[in-house]
Amino acid sequence: MHTKGIEKAYTAVKINKMFRYPLSVITALAIWVVCMIPIPETPLDDVSFIDKWTHFVMYGTLTAVIWVEYALRHKVVAWRRLTALGVVLPVVMGCAVELAQAYLTTCRSGDWIDALCNAMGVLLGAAIGGSVICYRQRG
Repeated sequence: MHTKGIEKAYTAVKINKMFRYPLSVITALAIWVVCMIPIPETPLDDVSFIDKWTHFVMYGTLTAVIWVEYALRHKVVAWRRLTALGVVLPVVMGCAVELAQAYLTTCRSGDWIDALCNAMGVLLGAAIGGSVICYRQRG
């Protein structure tokens, strides 16, 4: 009985920490929604690799938001933790989204090149976020 109370408290703490980063959570949820719904045809469909550019921008934005939001919430940067949460987690999410598209939808298809574009976007977002953190630490 006592361990269940501890587990509930631990879970509540984890959830509370997650909501300390509301823009990151909202951005991640928005990506999940956009990636799982059918996308209507648009004039942008004629742009070469528009789907790949979209993945690149979405994950670059997500990662930059994570890093900047982290910088706003912490005076001292824990680089290992930030790298784990701000690089590894978005890359894993990108792969999970592609698997979900492949196996859980009928209107979308998973693509390993999309996952690669997601990862490249993550690297760009981390570079932008890291630059913001370095700028803030100097000033």
